[in-house]
Amino acid sequence: MEKLKILLAKGRIYESVYELFSDVGISLKLPDRTYFPITNQKDLAFQVVKPQIASVLLAANKADIAFSGKDWVFENGVEDSLVEIMDLGFDPVRVVAAIPEDFDYEELAKKNVTIATEYQNLSKKWVEAKKINGTIFRTWGTSEGFVQNTEDSIAQILIDNTSTGSSLKANRLKIVDTLMESSTRMYASKEAMADPEKKQKILELKMLFSAVLDARDRVMLEMNVSKEKFDTLVKAIPSMRSPTVSPLFGDSGYAVKTAVKKSEVPVLLPKLKEFGATDILEYELRKVMS
Repeated sequence: MEKLKILLAKGRIYESVYELFSDVGISLKLPDRTYFPITNQKDLAFQVVKPQIASVLLAANKADIAFSGKDWVFENGVEDSLVEIMDLGFDPVRVVAAIPEDFDYEELAKKNVTIATEYQNLSKKWVEAKKINGTIFRTWGTSEGFVQNTEDSIAQILIDNTSTGSSLKANRLKIVDTLMESSTRMYASKEAMADPEKKQKILELKMLFSAVLDARDRVMLEMNVSKEKFDTLVKAIPSMRSPTVSPLFGDSGYAVKTAVKKSEVPVLLPKLKEFGATDILEYELRKVMS
């Protein structure tokens, strides 16, 4: 099989995906002043590109896989030309419309306004849907600075992505609508998915990524329990399927292991003690495959 061509978006997406590949066992090293990471896998070839164009290149079959925010896939209008393999859940954001906090949205929507944004196509669809008489002004970044609490502001409406809304609040802006929610996704070209060998490799990568992501969400708990309290404890603890149980030396009780969600641990640990567990250990997992 020819090498699977993979596009990595610069910036935050690159850092998150780099760590994911590393946890899978696939190393990436990006030499200075280059855009082609070196890997320990002979059947993979990587290239780093701007996040705005990764999905466009993939839709044009210039690569087999790309990691991109869903927002840029829809902004580029290529959602029907790609196959979404999985939502990695990295960098969740909302694409929102915001206005100065002292402005009234209903009154503003009746006027001729300027919309500051990097999202030209998403903004155009939003303006048409809301029947706003607006001119879209492309900002090329730092969009908040174009929308101010003054009548002579360059723009009156901002359309941008936000994770916490803190930057909007710092610039005295308030959210008036959400256009879409986005996160980093793994996409494949339709051409690659039509190739049996490439499709198999893509689905193998998906399986490995899922194993790592599931492991990040879980921890392993080990504990000991007496024979008298064993039934009560085992019935009370969660597990992926069922706990692993083995007898302790000297027939004095049982050792119990179970994988649980990290979010359950703060509530679960006191209950385990209550139900008779002793010598409780908690440790991280690297991969979880059902």
